[in-house]
Amino acid sequence: MRPAQPARDRAPRWEITTPSRPGLLPGVRMAGFRAHHADGFDLRLVPHPAVTVFIDFGDGLLTDEASGQSLAGSVAAGLAPGAVFRGRGRDVECLQVRVSPVVAHAVLGASSPEIGGTVVALDDLWGPDADRFRERLRAAASWDERFAITEAELARRQEAGREVDPEVEFAWGQMAAGRGRVRVERLAAEAGWSRKRLWSRFRSQIGLTPKRAAQLVRFDYAAHLLAAGHSAALTAADSGYADQSHLHHDAVALAGMTPTAVASAPWLAVDPVAWAAPARLSWT
Repeated sequence: MRPAQPARDRAPRWEITTPSRPGLLPGVRMAGFRAHHADGFDLRLVPHPAVTVFIDFGDGLLTDEASGQSLAGSVAAGLAPGAVFRGRGRDVECLQVRVSPVVAHAVLGASSPEIGGTVVALDDLWGPDADRFRERLRAAASWDERFAITEAELARRQEAGREVDPEVEFAWGQMAAGRGRVRVERLAAEAGWSRKRLWSRFRSQIGLTPKRAAQLVRFDYAAHLLAAGHSAALTAADSGYADQSHLHHDAVALAGMTPTAVASAPWLAVDPVAWAAPARLSWT
């Protein structure tokens, strides 16, 4: 009898490709990845402070567990603290595009509230253009060509799209720079708005209240520290949490898992944590 394979040998192996040159569009990051596993795989996505677009050329599905909705092909996942997305498939070849919410407002033709905490077909946002875009990517000869096609399409849409208010863009930029450790009152004062006006405009254009957006940015920073091998206690202190139990609360609330589980979450492999690592990665 043939012995059972170790879990590591049964794990899917991913080939991750990133652009060979720096991108020209601020607030946009891309990666291409491939994987095959005979038994298929099921991955929970860790929340990220960006609207994420997936152009899948394989058999992958992205599912919103709250609604039970599953979509294949080209989809967008909005900013969704508290929502749980899962990726499923056997043969996956996918272009992932992460778009800052201030850029997504223009390039997706919809605000983050319209995307919401769900998975939305790109066809519903771009109409027939989405199918033409996907076919151009499918016909491309290399990942670099796919990256160039995507960048040109997003640049065209950004130029023609609706920009967020400069004050909203400023507030988001301060949150990102401060890793979520900001006070809304200070942001409003520096933007020259009242707290109420900033709260309202930010919510309508970004899709979250400033407080929730800052919470998501802070958690993302903490998740990367955990994935880099830092202890939960050190991560909590470095990320501005009151204590380790506060970090645990946010991890469960935002990602549906404990800090220990976040530290080894496979989805972080398709992320800047792994993009600087060897091209072939094994997930167990």
